[in-house]
Amino acid sequence: MTNKKQSILDSALYLFAYKGYNGVSTNTIAKHAGVSEGLIFKHFKDKKGLLNQTLTQWKLDFNQILEDIGNIESPQIRIQRIMELPFSIPEIQFPYWQLVYALKWQNLDLMHNHATSMKIILIEALQALRYPDTNTEAELILSYFDGFISSAVLKKDSSLSKNLLKALQKKYIQ
Repeated sequence: MTNKKQSILDSALYLFAYKGYNGVSTNTIAKHAGVSEGLIFKHFKDKKGLLNQTLTQWKLDFNQILEDIGNIESPQIRIQRIMELPFSIPEIQFPYWQLVYALKWQNLDLMHNHATSMKIILIEALQALRYPDTNTEAELILSYFDGFISSAVLKKDSSLSKNLLKALQKKYIQ
């Protein structure tokens, strides 16, 4: 990948994450990246193509994480890994998560497929642990997950994050 193309992707990620997808024009991205707007269209076709390319690596990484969690034999450990996930995100990846959650609020929910995968993993683990209403319990854990992303990624308060995780683990991990 050329330096200019990488600069466009880096600028797009930064601007999309902090100003929102709808709040940023390709012209703004071009100025931020120090390139012509035409170069964006040459490499990415349009703004949506740029967004998709920006998130490609995040999707690959997150799919691998979910696959790894799904392959864990112990149901308790599978649940625990999903609970810990928001707190193990490296700070360098925060802009990706901020973007993904910003898009979720703009009805461009990129997490839908990933949330469905996490829910399946959780339901199977909860069934193995003989929880009576696995669907509701899985939804509860995913709701916590959404909230924890906000605490871990947006607030960046590690002591609060650790306490929240401990409280959730007490409920599900004995």
